[in-house]
Amino acid sequence: MRYHNITKDDMLNGSGLRVVLWVAGCGHHCPGCHNPITHDPNGGLEFDDSAKQELFQELKKDYVDGITFSGGDPLHPIHVNEIGELIAEINAKFPNKTKWLYTGYTYEQISSLPFISMLDVVCDGRFEIDKYDPKLHWVGSSNQRVIDVKATKKEGRIICYQDGSISG
Repeated sequence: MRYHNITKDDMLNGSGLRVVLWVAGCGHHCPGCHNPITHDPNGGLEFDDSAKQELFQELKKDYVDGITFSGGDPLHPIHVNEIGELIAEINAKFPNKTKWLYTGYTYEQISSLPFISMLDVVCDGRFEIDKYDPKLHWVGSSNQRVIDVKATKKEGRIICYQDGSISG
């Protein structure tokens, strides 16, 4: 797996203070994407043990609420298995940290992946420039959803998470 950056003390990509892993590779190529440099799955740096330890050091901090996986698309087929393994490892080591994931796939397309239930929030859907709305919290276009994974699994229907509250 390759990545472009690890952002520390991030407050823009999920609730609270977070560490963000910007994964390389995206096959969606959405017009107007805010991060096209991450589209090439061969770009960036190799996600090695040093990078993993950097993530873990951040997650050990009491004031860090959790991790966000972004990119690119963390669920790009070239590295979806490695992302799943990393999510499982973080879930085991840091069970009280929240885990958010951004993807251009819809929740319906990815809900059967075994590690999705380990996430707290999935921000799904391709960015659609004609539906761009700068007033949206955590997503860029109105077709994208901020999904509370645990509530969705419990209710058996999509439950969206907005500004700290749940709305169906």
